[in-house]
Amino acid sequence: EKMSLIKQIAEDMKTAMKSKDKVRLESLRSIKSAIMLAQTEKGAGAELNADEELQILTKLQKQRKDSLSIYEEQGREDLAVEEKAQLAVIETFLPKPMTAEELEGYLKKVIAETGAESARDMGKVMGRASKDLAGKADGKTISAKVRELLA
Repeated sequence: EKMSLIKQIAEDMKTAMKSKDKVRLESLRSIKSAIMLAQTEKGAGAELNADEELQILTKLQKQRKDSLSIYEEQGREDLAVEEKAQLAVIETFLPKPMTAEELEGYLKKVIAETGAESARDMGKVMGRASKDLAGKADGKTISAKVRELLA
């Protein structure tokens, strides 16, 4: 049985403390507080399901990526390095991202199954793809590929 994300993070935090890995510890703390916050919003004693955990991680990943690109544009290499390190920690809990080939193969299958023929049918494909590919590919990449395939 798979350990819950919060338990997994608590274990990892112990390890990070022992190995004095400051960046990893900081990243794990931010993931943990995001999860705790979401649990509180859901109601007392509520457990998050895997989809909700994935949403939190994906959101944290996006925030880190956004900060990273801002720091890189501003030439703040010092801050960019830290964001990259934190991003790497978050990504260890996410599913392996799809390759461009895997994404295209999957989307062609969905297009065939939904009978989508043109850009008008993009909604049909996106609805299903966004749900199935949560954490494996970001929305921008998915929609760009769908648009290209339906063109």
